[in-house]
Amino acid sequence: MTRPLAVHAAVPEGMLDRLAADHPYPRAFLTVSGAHLYGFPSKDSDVDLRGVHLLPLEEIVGLETGQETVTLIWDHDGVEADAVTHDLAKFCTLLLRRNGYVLEQVMSPLVLTTSPVHEELKALVPGLVTAGHAHHYLGFARNQWQLFEKTNELKPLLYTFRVLLTGAHLMRTGEVEADLTRLSGEGPSYLPELIEAKRAAEHAGLPPDAPDASRLRDDVTALTARLDAERNRSGLPEVPASRRAVHELVVRTRLR
Repeated sequence: MTRPLAVHAAVPEGMLDRLAADHPYPRAFLTVSGAHLYGFPSKDSDVDLRGVHLLPLEEIVGLETGQETVTLIWDHDGVEADAVTHDLAKFCTLLLRRNGYVLEQVMSPLVLTTSPVHEELKALVPGLVTAGHAHHYLGFARNQWQLFEKTNELKPLLYTFRVLLTGAHLMRTGEVEADLTRLSGEGPSYLPELIEAKRAAEHAGLPPDAPDASRLRDDVTALTARLDAERNRSGLPEVPASRRAVHELVVRTRLR
């Protein structure tokens, strides 16, 4: 049975009621992702809701199957809500593919709805983290840096720093930490000022006192090398140790 929790400050009143009315399936969990999870939401940031839904057995075993992914986007009193949930089996498949996004979603501390299935998933996460997750963060950082070079916006720059520091922390500790404000001490000294500037506007440009392009490039290059080095010396396994346990969780939940 799912358990609704106190609504996070990022979620406007009534937003979860709207999602519950429009979503066709029960949810195993729902968490807040995006800028609110990453520690630098602005006043006009979208609210990104992510989670897992549970298909009924008759929509799994028959010829007419249910929706593996449900996406709902709507304007909620001027705030854009973006809700995406995957069926449990699809979500677990992504977990086993060393996908950093889903690791962060299941481990997000901004929990809106939870259940025993969610708790089991979180307990399995330490056995799902691999050295291969570094590839996810290196690729994401590369894409965000290229976007920053095109737009000169603060958001993709902070995303670049965030994923590099999250990835390095994951390789070193095996723990998922997506909040840049908690990681900023491991990065360049100017990160707190950039975070504050981003909170003023979702699509803000670099503030006038920001470091110049060459220093930013050098720091991103150094953090990329650090993540690569952390991966190379990491004691994390190459394949998920909890693969069988994830399979058994999906089967138990399907048959329950």
